[in-house]
Amino acid sequence: MSDQTPVLECRNLCISYYTRAGEIPAVVDFNLKLMPGEAHGIVGESGCGKSTVALAIMQYMGKNGAIVGGEILFEGRDMRTMSDEELRRIRGSKIAMVYQEPMASLNPSMLIGAQLAEVPIYHDGLSEADALRRAEEMLAKVRLPDPKRILNSYPHQISGGQQQRVVIAMALLSNPKLLLLDEPTTALDVTVEAGIVELINEIAEEFGTSMIYISHNLGLILETCDRLTVMYSGEAVEVGDIHDVFEEMRHPYTRGLFGSIPLPGADKNAHPLVAIPGQLPLPHERPEGCNFAPRCTFFRDGLCNVGALKMHPVPGDDDHKVRCERFQEIDWDRDLPKGEAKPPVLPGDTVLSVENMTKHYIIDEGGLFVSGGDARTVKANEKLSFEAREAETVAIVGESGCGKSTFAKVLMGLEDATDGKVMLGDVELGALPVDKRDKSTIAKLQMVFQNPFDTLNPSHTIGGQIGRVIRKFGVASDEAEVNEIVMRLLDTVKLPRDFAKRKPRQLSGGQKQRVGIARAFAGNPKVVIADEPVSALDVSVQAAVTELLMDIQRENRTTMLFISHDLSVVRYLADRIVVMYLGRIMEQGTTEEIFAPPYHPYTEALLAAVPIADTRVEKRHIVLKGEIPSPSNPPKGCPFSTRCPYMIPGTCDVDLPPLRSFGEGHGILCHLDPAELSKMEPVIKPRAQAAE
Repeated sequence: MSDQTPVLECRNLCISYYTRAGEIPAVVDFNLKLMPGEAHGIVGESGCGKSTVALAIMQYMGKNGAIVGGEILFEGRDMRTMSDEELRRIRGSKIAMVYQEPMASLNPSMLIGAQLAEVPIYHDGLSEADALRRAEEMLAKVRLPDPKRILNSYPHQISGGQQQRVVIAMALLSNPKLLLLDEPTTALDVTVEAGIVELINEIAEEFGTSMIYISHNLGLILETCDRLTVMYSGEAVEVGDIHDVFEEMRHPYTRGLFGSIPLPGADKNAHPLVAIPGQLPLPHERPEGCNFAPRCTFFRDGLCNVGALKMHPVPGDDDHKVRCERFQEIDWDRDLPKGEAKPPVLPGDTVLSVENMTKHYIIDEGGLFVSGGDARTVKANEKLSFEAREAETVAIVGESGCGKSTFAKVLMGLEDATDGKVMLGDVELGALPVDKRDKSTIAKLQMVFQNPFDTLNPSHTIGGQIGRVIRKFGVASDEAEVNEIVMRLLDTVKLPRDFAKRKPRQLSGGQKQRVGIARAFAGNPKVVIADEPVSALDVSVQAAVTELLMDIQRENRTTMLFISHDLSVVRYLADRIVVMYLGRIMEQGTTEEIFAPPYHPYTEALLAAVPIADTRVEKRHIVLKGEIPSPSNPPKGCPFSTRCPYMIPGTCDVDLPPLRSFGEGHGILCHLDPAELSKMEPVIKPRAQAAE
């Protein structure tokens, strides 16, 4: 391997952006060597420079970005010496990139076929007919059903998972030597993500493509990469073989990242997650010496804050390097920060009761919602029944389009239930729209939204937005008292009190989400609906926000409905889980019951799809085939029958399954015999046990 020319080599790469405030160093002293057929992962928090490195490799630096030091060699040639015309020929043919948001990579006004054909027409000189033929073959390779139909579709006419496959097909059309993947699965469901990860691995193997995989999902990197670079504040802080880094982390920041992830052994009471303290420094405010020093528990004055730190080889492994002066002095088993154990919270009486709740929409053939006539019915929620008790966290999980958010809308009064009951105490919410609810009912039911950027008014101060809730719900009216409660809430969500005077634009994503939580709890709610509240956040911020939600829940004995597709977070946070598919509850029970056999076949597939950042466990390989059916045209019989590996023809595709009971509160909606369900193998096993 040593006599081969690396596909890509970054040598002491330094990248800066030029702003009115002067030169801002974005990436400093970055080194990477990528061999043919190798996959290299780059991980780190937002703002650490991961995407900047990818854009520099593509030579897409924009007008104000520049490589100010070092080299980028592609197949042995320095890319900085290449002409614009040469770079244009290389991009899309020898180097291709798959971006995070597939819809932003596709032209909404062009047919998919025309967009795909452009690549071989421009790079390989093919005729339009030949280019379309090659595009159709590539769509079949990325396992898209009916490639001809997709070629003749516009991007908005296909699902997010299909759009991402089209973008991957486009990137692979000219058989590139190097594929850059920038968070390619962040916006997708875990089941779709699992399929795309498998697909990328298969195709890279078939074509011998080298890959750089940029992600904050460490589990995904473990499943896809050979080597790993951990970045922090513009610098690589640890680099090595994937198993070396995962099993013998030698940088405090890498340890901090792993301490923020809910791995299978994590327990919110006995072994709570430990968030990394403090904030990522802004590029122009980096400290002297180690960038991580202000947040590091192992900091030593006079050693860690002197001069530029170098990468040191880890003894016994020259390929494993770390940017830390103290890594050999630290007892990595003993000195890890540990979360403070807390006694479990005992749930109280039932606060929310859902009984056969059904929500249907009527649409006409043009796709518009109408209120009557012979139009089609979209069954968004079908006979949902479950309970949530005081101080309990109930997670509602499932893929996009399963009806989770529709249920939240009914609960919040933004939609009326078509049938059934939703009881908050003795108030029936299903037929009570928000404009007919009294103040106390609205105050009892609050929401933390997925995207903190869209839920705060940009023109109002943080204190003003929290104070408004306190006044509106009659918690207090006296200005001094309102101000005191605002300050107390900022303390609760661990934000400085002077943030009350700030506007949302002056806060980071994690800080904005804390403001969203403070606002949700300002009216002393009984029930808080958290709709994917941590999916837009970095893992370390995620851990802090998760712990914060649990602390407030303990203190206020609030009931939490946690809507998510991230089963790692759900396993850690939830007391009970409701698994939904296509509007129906397929399985519900305690967290222990859901994560151990017997499983509903859909639960089994969901669990197998979650990437786990732990080399000590092994997972059964189950990848769901096909797409989730349209709610306006659900399958007859079991909703999951079209994708189920256990499907019994003539039964599952004809009749609705019975509810199988496996003890009090654990129910599975399935045609499989209870004895057969009970014989299921665990999806996740310790590696030693898995090897037996």
